Amino acid sequence: MTSEKIRQRFLEFFRERGHTIIPSASLVPENDPTVLFNTAGMQPLVPYLMGQPHPNGDKLASVQKCLRTVDIEDIGDNTHATFFEMLGNWSLGSYFKAEAIKWSYELLTDEDKGFGLDPDRLYITVYAGDENISRDDEAVQLWQTVGIPKKRIYYLGVEANWWPNVKGEDTWTGPTGPSSEIFYDLTTDGLGDLSHDEFVRADDEQQVVEIWNDVFMAYEKRDGQIVGDLSKKNVDTGAGLERLAMVLQNKDNIFATDLFEPIITRIKEISSPKTTFGEKAARIVADHLRAAVFLMADGVTPTNTDRGYVLRRLLRRAIRYADNLALPTDALNQLVEIIIADYSPAYPTLTDNREKIKNEIGQEEKKFRQTLARGLKEFEKEITTTGIYGVNSTSTFKMVTTFGFPFELVKELAAEKGLTVDEEGFQVEMAKHQEISKAGSAKKFKGGLADTGEQSLKYHTATHLLHQALKDVLGENVEQRGSNITPERLRFDFAFERKMTPAEIAQVEEIINQKIKENLPVKSVVLPKDEAINTGAHHLFADRYGDEVSVYYVGDDLDTAYSKEFCGGPHVDNIGTLGQFKITKEEAVAAGIRRIKAVLG
Repeated sequence: MTSEKIRQRFLEFFRERGHTIIPSASLVPENDPTVLFNTAGMQPLVPYLMGQPHPNGDKLASVQKCLRTVDIEDIGDNTHATFFEMLGNWSLGSYFKAEAIKWSYELLTDEDKGFGLDPDRLYITVYAGDENISRDDEAVQLWQTVGIPKKRIYYLGVEANWWPNVKGEDTWTGPTGPSSEIFYDLTTDGLGDLSHDEFVRADDEQQVVEIWNDVFMAYEKRDGQIVGDLSKKNVDTGAGLERLAMVLQNKDNIFATDLFEPIITRIKEISSPKTTFGEKAARIVADHLRAAVFLMADGVTPTNTDRGYVLRRLLRRAIRYADNLALPTDALNQLVEIIIADYSPAYPTLTDNREKIKNEIGQEEKKFRQTLARGLKEFEKEITTTGIYGVNSTSTFKMVTTFGFPFELVKELAAEKGLTVDEEGFQVEMAKHQEISKAGSAKKFKGGLADTGEQSLKYHTATHLLHQALKDVLGENVEQRGSNITPERLRFDFAFERKMTPAEIAQVEEIINQKIKENLPVKSVVLPKDEAINTGAHHLFADRYGDEVSVYYVGDDLDTAYSKEFCGGPHVDNIGTLGQFKITKEEAVAAGIRRIKAVLG
């Protein structure tokens, strides 16, 4: 079953069961300051999982683009990817465990309308309970009802069967609840019945692989603590397309599926016959380049901070591993063409941004080549100092953080000189650096996923006024490229080719403060998408929205409103409560992208 067929069959299955199909949101979250990227299918839906009505109803399904970099060092194994597609269906108070479990089983095993998987190869895990929430015996009974033997169902703890599973300090704010995961046996002959310990071992050895997750969101967390029940019990399910394709295409790794195989094949064709082909290197190039293409299509550009830094790191690792494979100089753009051709039927914005993507990759490769040249000279200086004692941790840290060298490159260069690298010391240095960065990020992104505090609502509303005021002053070609809101300030990125003049900044402030003095109301209306577009409401990409959209507008009437945008909300009721608007900084963040920081006094 091709990946395209998997997408279609999944969506059709839930459409027939009353779900509205909504398009993928951008990889860049809208009005969510807690994360750089959408890392799960449910993330764009958090306000609705917390109780806000969704314009497309209470049963939804989508294929959502996601990106995670926490497992970047694992890329190259059989199952990890930085960019992935999450198939998901949601109940916003409509149905709960019984329907979710029944439909999950039917979709996976039904041969006519589902995926036709062998039910005898399925294993189920459920929440084992703790001092706060009792174990999920109800889910066990429901799985038995659909046909799973009790001996194939295993109780596991919070680290495996609670969502979200937050590693380290838990500061999650938002919906939460126990989960039930479905695993599939990948072995040739089948493992049969397994004890609890045998199942855990089979999971560790990737003999069984998780292919589905049902999350029963019944609780609310604030700053990592359960504070009570949600107003409605919700269901959030998810299945990674890459893993499903691996199972349904009878492969033992995601890179052998049709999602990656054309890219890997081309890498093999153009790699130097004089170089031993490295399978892991090819997988890293394919994975990182695919992720980079999708990031750039969603407006991310390479920079040294935040999202742009993640993109830059992915591209530089791809370039380095392409060098290991001795790929020709135009290799990356050859591979970009394959990625766009394979994915554009599902994601047309890739085709729309083809030239921009190729140009930015070319520029980034050129910059990295220059960085490599400077870094190599620095490396020679460093080893002249360290000499026979090897490359010390401080030197290694400097090469990685200042010159952008992948750690693997430092090790390779040292080995060529017969030197060792103080890897343990380097990890200590990096841990200190990450701790500092984490502390900074905690301040920078505090606010929480479901932060609907009064000050955050004010800043959210203020971004709408700022967007319109920028268009008033700079022209209609101004386009939003992202926003970041905390209770202390707003940050607004927009497409514009030059620095704003002091007079323009002052004019934008004056317009916004005049509107605030007018005490205009903030209202919303749900409209069919085409009708909403015809109102002139601002939106990024129309194909990111469902058939029905919420339009928030500032003014008494939609037709005459000062500002109107596609938005999920929430906002203040009247802009007169915002206070004095003041721009504190206007700066460049990338080529053609400006950033404004502002506060409300």
